[in-house]
Amino acid sequence: MVDVNFIENAGAASIADWLAQRLRRQLAFTSGPVTFTMPGGSTPFPILAELAKCELDWARLVVWPGDDRIVPEDHPASNTGKIRAELEPLGVQIAALAEDKPVPQFTIAWLGMGADGHIASLFPNTDPKVDDPQSIRRLTPDPLPPEAPFDRITLTMPALLNSDELMFVISGADKRAVMQSALTGEHDLPIARLLGRATQPVTCFC
Repeated sequence: MVDVNFIENAGAASIADWLAQRLRRQLAFTSGPVTFTMPGGSTPFPILAELAKCELDWARLVVWPGDDRIVPEDHPASNTGKIRAELEPLGVQIAALAEDKPVPQFTIAWLGMGADGHIASLFPNTDPKVDDPQSIRRLTPDPLPPEAPFDRITLTMPALLNSDELMFVISGADKRAVMQSALTGEHDLPIARLLGRATQPVTCFC
């Protein structure tokens, strides 16, 4: 099982600085676009607000939502719409998820995690596989979260694992316990499956 570097009590500014350092490094290493994936929900947006203050070659960045609700982009539940509103004014390219779209290797796969061990929209009931032949899937969580009762489209485990680094931002003792028990092999939830196959550096801000 991969080792996870846990960073406690990090604020949005320090997380954004960590992310900016890695993006700058990759931007300096290549002349092409630099791509990362990120979650939706409320947690990422204070971090994005701090990231926007950093000096980056924004026009060379491409951001993929890790998952989305299957709703129009102008719907309040759309991750893609929210990310687009935050980052497109800086010149960042935003990729919308579609099942037939080829998925690149990510510099960073930034993820959250639910208390049930789900990542992106790979919920336990969907039985996600680390050898899934698809990079993107449409699926239905069960139960549907009451705050977002929509079918989903999501990157699969192989797509997330095709990254230079994995980054998690989680909060609460319950989620920390789920991740710790994943690392010790106490369950087979999606987070445990992902970490069990990961070989790249993994950082968890909690």
